[in-house]
Amino acid sequence: MHVSTDRITPKGHATVDFQMKPNPQVRAALDLRGRAGQVKVLRAVASLELSKGLVVLAAGFGVLLLLHRDTSEIAQNLLRLLHISPDHRLSRLLMRSANRVTDKKLWTFAGVALIYSILRFVEAYGLWKARAWAEWIALISGAAYLPFEIVELIRRLSLFHLSLLIVNLAVVLYMVYLRLQDEGGAESDALPS
Repeated sequence: MHVSTDRITPKGHATVDFQMKPNPQVRAALDLRGRAGQVKVLRAVASLELSKGLVVLAAGFGVLLLLHRDTSEIAQNLLRLLHISPDHRLSRLLMRSANRVTDKKLWTFAGVALIYSILRFVEAYGLWKARAWAEWIALISGAAYLPFEIVELIRRLSLFHLSLLIVNLAVVLYMVYLRLQDEGGAESDALPS
């Protein structure tokens, strides 16, 4: 920051002139152009995918805590803790679901959560390393969610669902952009000079 007191007002007071010089580190961090910028965006998406994998993995392990337990009693205790009336529609749905839980279903859920998490971790690793195959995984898996997110947004318009759709759509469109850019670059490299 540069401070200058060169100017004097008509009443004889000096004015302070602040000139902000851009911080080169902040400027470099915000620059998303070129290959370095692409890597920054890919790493942000990788971090998102890693987070999703960790949340689902934690949920899978959490479900295993219900093995050999009375899930109906756990559901009733949860409803009491949250002060939700047993006559509420959500309460009835939760109790019906709790009554149908079996150890086999819990193991199945945990297994699916593990597989999903591994896929997210592999995708995150590939995006962090800027691998084309990971961009394809992000593109395909993100595009597969879009119809469900649109339907959910139509059913229940909320800021959460809208944000989810916007973030996923941005990731898909960015992956399409990268794939088209790589295809265009590969074609121009293949053209004779």
